[in-house]
Formats: sequence, C-alpha cells, structure tokens
Amino acid sequence: MDIIDSLSQLASRLPRLKETVQTEEGTKNALIMPVLQALGYNVFDPFEVVPEYTSDVGTKKGEKVDYVIMKDGKPAILIECKALNATLNINHASQLYRYFACTEARFAILTNGVEYQFYTDIEAPNKMDDRPFFEFSLEDIDARKVTELKKFSKSMFELENILSNASELKYKKQIRHLLTQELESPSEDFVRLFAKQVYGGFLTQERRSQFTTLVSQAFREWVNNRVSERLQNALDGVSPGTNFPHAAAVTPPVAAEETEEDATDKEDDGIVTTDEEMEAYHIVRAILSQVVDPKRIFLKDTRSYCGVLLDHNVRKPLCRFLFNNKQTTLILLDKERNEKRIPLESVVDIYKSAEDLVEYAKLYL
Repeated sequence: MDIIDSLSQLASRLPRLKETVQTEEGTKNALIMPVLQALGYNVFDPFEVVPEYTSDVGTKKGEKVDYVIMKDGKPAILIECKALNATLNINHASQLYRYFACTEARFAILTNGVEYQFYTDIEAPNKMDDRPFFEFSLEDIDARKVTELKKFSKSMFELENILSNASELKYKKQIRHLLTQELESPSEDFVRLFAKQVYGGFLTQERRSQFTTLVSQAFREWVNNRVSERLQNALDGVSPGTNFPHAAAVTPPVAAEETEEDATDKEDDGIVTTDEEMEAYHIVRAILSQVVDPKRIFLKDTRSYCGVLLDHNVRKPLCRFLFNNKQTTLILLDKERNEKRIPLESVVDIYKSAEDLVEYAKLYL
C-alpha cells in the first residue's frame, strides 16, 4: 500500500479518534506510530525507532524526547508528541531545542498526531529554528505535501537532499502567507509599491485609500485570471506558454442528465452564460481540482440559477450560484438537498469558501 493510501485510511478514522483519544500515550498508539510505520519505519525495532530517548542535556538530567529515528546508529530525527486535541505551539518544543543542540540529529518533528511540524537549523547552525520549514496534516492530504513527506521515509531519506530543499520550502511558505495577507488587506507599503509606478502625483490620504481598493481588486483579478488560464490550459491539453482565448470565450460542457425543472429552464432560449458565471465556474474547478479531476466538473446554466455538477449528474450538485443586482450567493447542497447559503461580495470571494466546497464535494465522490 502506497503511503498516501495508508495516510488517507488513517485520516478517515480521525472523527472517531478525536472523540475517544484524550491522552498523549493514546495519540502515540492510535496515530503517531501508524504514521511512522507508513513511512516505512519499524516502530518495534529499538535500533530504528527509539522511544523515550534519554540523554543528559547540560544541567538537565534524564530528560526524554518521545521518539528518535536512528540512521547508522546515530539520531537523525527527533520527535516530540502532544495529545491529539492539543494546539501545537513552539513553546511545546523546549526539549526538542535542547536535544537538537546536543545531538547529531538535523531534523525535529513536533506533532499532535494530526499535524506534523518539521524543523531544522536554517537560521543558525546547530540551533533549531523557531518556525517549521514544512508542515503536514492528516486533515489536508494532497499529492504535493505527500511527495515532500516521502523524503523522510526510510527508503528515501537523504540528509543533504532534504536540507538543500528545506530553506526553499520554509521561505516560500512564508512568502505565500504574506501574499495571502496582502490579497486580503493590502499594506500601505504594498500599495505604495504599485501606486508610485502608475501615479505621478502626491499620495494624499484620499489617493491612498483609492489605490488600496484598486490594488486589492487588481491583485484578485490577476490571481483569478491566472488560475482560470492555467486550468483551461490543462483541460484543453495546451502546451504552457501557448496563446489561448479568454476563459469566457470557452464553451463549457453542460450536464447530460436533467430534472423536469432543468428541462423547463433549458426551453428558455434567452439563457446566456455571463462572464461572471464563467468566472465562478472556473474558480470552483480550480479549487476542487485538489480532490477531483477537473474534467469531471461541468457547468449547468438555467433560468433560475447557475449550477456546477459532478459527472454531468444533476444528482451530484457541487454548488449553485444566484446572481442578481443586490447579492451574489453561493449555495452548497448535501445529499438530502439541505442548503448552505453563503453571501458573496464578489465572485473571487468563492476562494474564502474553498474548504466548504471541498467538504461538500467529498459527499459525492
């Protein structure tokens, strides 16, 4: 069984485990040891995985770190465990700091069984960083993160390979976080960076306020256009860099199966799929591409709403949109057709409901 299958199987048990597992020891047995096994380590071999690793550190005598993964008889990875429902905090890692400084281990993991934070010494040699360079969660399993996680598996562990990539992973993650913050609420420095290049006058308070709005809108539109273009490229099999028409000019696939209501709607020749509806459709496909092949996602435009379906099937509604002059609304439906309505200020606000879209989509997968 591949590691991603083992982890997905383990993740499926999380809802029940969260209700019953309350202690650190229970977390080790139910989650952490199975994850180490999925990575190929024999948790019952004391020459490979040492539990309750003890070493005298400075004035601290007999301190223990929960697990140490050994390579060639030397500590390679230190692991500090917390209880399942604990919120991970760097303050929980005091023992990892001390052990990191006095052992040959170059990696440390802080975990509560669900979240795994990976640390090394990018900032200063032999001193564990305050921030992890990589994070993995059983509640957010995707192929890219599993690929990084596999580098820590028994069969693929290469110290220099991971270290060379750790700095890139860490700083790219922090830059993505900053970009997200700027997308949500542009800082004054960020606004000035663009305003001074397109506006030659003095930036009064009123002008700064205007450019804050303009930069935010332009940033969101740029991100959305890039996502739509990349997704359309992938769906059409177009080589990267090839010129192609705007997404709104692409005719979307439509659903083959219809309800009586849908058939009535289709009789109305006045139905026109707008640019806004196409934009919403492409955003949904981009978001859901992490859990389902985008080729299985179809647009269905009707007189009363714009819908997105899985596999042409009206019994698998991924979401619906209501567009009017006063309010745009995202509608999510479960299998009993219970609705969850989410008001949107603009189409790009769909990204804020990405987690909800993924969770509801999983009901039909």
